[in-house]
Amino acid sequence: MNKTLSVVLIVLALALIIYNVTIVDFTDPFGEQSIIAVIGIVAALCAIILLLILQASKKIQEKIED
Repeated sequence: MNKTLSVVLIVLALALIIYNVTIVDFTDPFGEQSIIAVIGIVAALCAIILLLILQASKKIQEKIED
């Protein structure tokens, strides 16, 4: 996976987080509409973490090969 592609995917995940934060009703975060936004935020955070782990593993693999 290209570094450029993973950066683009991270930016898209951040955009989804920002969008979902605007949807969450903070007076009732586990309400019918808000829970969907909270799940979207958690999913985007998981995607970002997985992409960062992938980047770190690629760096480690390059150092081992050298």
